[in-house]
Amino acid sequence: MSDPRLRDADPEDDAFVPARALVADIEAAIDAGDGPALNGLLDPLHGADVADLIEQLTPQRRGRLLRLYSGEIDAEILTEIDESIREEVIEALPREVVAEAVREMDTDDVVDLVEDLDAPEREEILSALDAEDRVAVEQSLTWPEYSAGRLMQSEVVTAPEHWTVGETIDFLRREEWLPDQFYHVVLIDPRRRPIGYVTLGRLLSSPRATPLRDLTEDSFRSIRATAEEADVAYLFNQYHLISAPVVDEADRLVGVITIDDAMSVLDEEHEEDILLLAGVGDESSISDTVVETARQRVPWLGANVLTALLAAGVIAFFEDSIASLVALAVLMPIVASLGGNAATQTLTVVVRGLATKSLTPSNVWRIVRRETIVGLMNGAMFGAVMAVVAYVWFRDAELSGVIAAAMIINLTVAAVGGILVPLALDRMGQDPALASPTFVTMLTDVIGFMAFLGLATWILL
Repeated sequence: MSDPRLRDADPEDDAFVPARALVADIEAAIDAGDGPALNGLLDPLHGADVADLIEQLTPQRRGRLLRLYSGEIDAEILTEIDESIREEVIEALPREVVAEAVREMDTDDVVDLVEDLDAPEREEILSALDAEDRVAVEQSLTWPEYSAGRLMQSEVVTAPEHWTVGETIDFLRREEWLPDQFYHVVLIDPRRRPIGYVTLGRLLSSPRATPLRDLTEDSFRSIRATAEEADVAYLFNQYHLISAPVVDEADRLVGVITIDDAMSVLDEEHEEDILLLAGVGDESSISDTVVETARQRVPWLGANVLTALLAAGVIAFFEDSIASLVALAVLMPIVASLGGNAATQTLTVVVRGLATKSLTPSNVWRIVRRETIVGLMNGAMFGAVMAVVAYVWFRDAELSGVIAAAMIINLTVAAVGGILVPLALDRMGQDPALASPTFVTMLTDVIGFMAFLGLATWILL
């Protein structure tokens, strides 16, 4: 059941985010500098909801909230704050508050917190850690960025492969360093190489004399610390993992990745693809300032200007034909527009297929053939529709034939371009989402204008 403080009687409010009335009360308390009232409003909320509220505030109100509520900012809230404003929040908080929050975090959360900070800020946070935790964080930071080594936490619950259930339970009851949450006990050999894991459920429900080897799960997978985090997220999603041990080049256990971190990566990958497909930059956030937002979008708009100029150059090449037959100016945007939309449809499906690894070398040419046939079919269908429209409008059978042929050509090119462009980028090691509608639409605009105006010049003039 969700927290009643998150809901409001207004049916337009989302049941899973703070209600507008609550947000208004929080903003009023901030503006009035009323710390006790602010504490009373925020204390019942989950840390993730408090983080969302902090992100939604203006920079001025955010600074005032952090001053009024700084003593209550803990690890749960700090780890949930979006990285786009995390450094700003850390700088605004008292050093002792940040230090206390960091000491409460698992090592993977500390790595996520400090990896993008400048050296002085990073050192200040690391100095708040115990020596053992600091060493673990610094070791994680030696792994490549966006790798499993950066994603893992060093706190791993292990047991020798020869132990029984009873020995393991006695060990767990004695130890005080155990993580607050863990899902498996990882079995290791004498060289500290993971050979399997046992879920806590099977451990607690089995007789004490049962060897751990008899309880290992078939889902066991180990992950190299150098593996890309996108591959880690795929592995968790594909095999329904809850946690997975991480190993170094010698297959020795160095950490563990849990499902919450893997799903965060998956969510980030999806978000990045959506942002790139929209041409707004892969780090855009609702908390960005006007300047940051403009800076992220200018390159894509600049690229759009260049592609639009290329399409305009094609139109200019046929300006005499357009001047001779005004109907061409009326109809040519339809050809280009429909081609751009068709290309975006294919592009979106292909980028998603590459991200989920459902589009592979073994089926890629079947998909290319499918999309080509779909393009031909849609081109023929909408070409016939536009031929009828053109004839009713201009009473010119030849013009109707020209636009029908141009539609078939452009929708076929749109389908082929929508799949081949992201495939080519993927083969070159680039993010296929970079094949945004800006570039694929350029292809369909140029081909569409050339096909329609070229055929019209050849047949009608």
